[in-house]
Amino acid sequence: MSDWMGIAWLVVLLMANAFFVAGEFAVMSARRSQIEPLAETGNKRALNALKAMENVSIMLAICQLGITVCSLLILNVAEPAIHHLFAVPLEALGIPEPISDTVAFLLALLIVTFLHVTFGEMVPKNMAVSVADKAVLLLATPLLWLSKITKPIVFSLNWIANHALRLMGVEPKDEVTSSYTIEEVQSIVEESTKHGTLDDDAGILSSALEFSDYTVENIMVKLEELVTLPADTTPKSFEKAVGRTGFSRFVMLDEDEAYAGYLHLKDVLAIPDSLYGEPISVTRLRSMANLKATAEIEDALAVMQRTGSHVARVLDEGNSTIGILFFEDVLEQLVGEIHDATQQQGYRRRNLLDEEDSESRASR
Repeated sequence: MSDWMGIAWLVVLLMANAFFVAGEFAVMSARRSQIEPLAETGNKRALNALKAMENVSIMLAICQLGITVCSLLILNVAEPAIHHLFAVPLEALGIPEPISDTVAFLLALLIVTFLHVTFGEMVPKNMAVSVADKAVLLLATPLLWLSKITKPIVFSLNWIANHALRLMGVEPKDEVTSSYTIEEVQSIVEESTKHGTLDDDAGILSSALEFSDYTVENIMVKLEELVTLPADTTPKSFEKAVGRTGFSRFVMLDEDEAYAGYLHLKDVLAIPDSLYGEPISVTRLRSMANLKATAEIEDALAVMQRTGSHVARVLDEGNSTIGILFFEDVLEQLVGEIHDATQQQGYRRRNLLDEEDSESRASR
């Protein structure tokens, strides 16, 4: 083989090595969430990409086999050609053969190593990682084709490797994990925030991830802080309470000062004018959901959505009422403080017992 033919083979082998390196990192780095929508449309390349990602150990075995073969061929074909290209002119300069041969070998090894590491390894690796989703769509099909051709060899190598792992107490996987725990997602959000990727959304994402860290008892309104209205409240006095506090919902007491239910402003607005001076009928009260103090917030949200109640009674282990949970408080855990444009400053959980018309404590 001529020296220049050896150089030509070097280019071909570097390209082949780059293909296998890019394929290895593309299969490892691609995200199923980006590939699956394409696969659902019947895209052939996307379907092949998913198949490759689901058989990652086989794909890695093919890539490693290809990289190893290419590397060995580069050393055995390209290095001697480059070696000879340097050795001949060095000998022509009168340099003794042992010295010229050693210098030519070192120069050839340096050049081949540089080309192999740079263009056969680093460039394709960085490219595949940077555009992993596109790379796996491009490379998965030829990798699957090669897996059929080299099936006996690859499956034998994979079988031996898997059994070696099991002997070391490690269970091999055929698919790269694409799901994350809550803690891992929180870490991703924090890291993305540091790099400025999620400046606007990080707060909501973090709150959503921390939703399960809180119980109803953590965000409920305690009874001593709760604002309510008495049983003899009239539509007129109700509207005055709304005007002073800005609240649209009020927890109502019965004649025994027990928590009878709650009223929304629109319930009162539906009362005929002829009854505006009369106490509001208990039949107009909305029922409150019942929640355990130890219930997680997402469970409380599900109960309130299912029952359609925006106010819930919080019970302890003995089923005694220890607080009230408002739907707004649940939402605030997710999106942050909600400011009602009509709510008056200082009336958030203020006791109204001494206010005009005997309104005794108002809620949202």
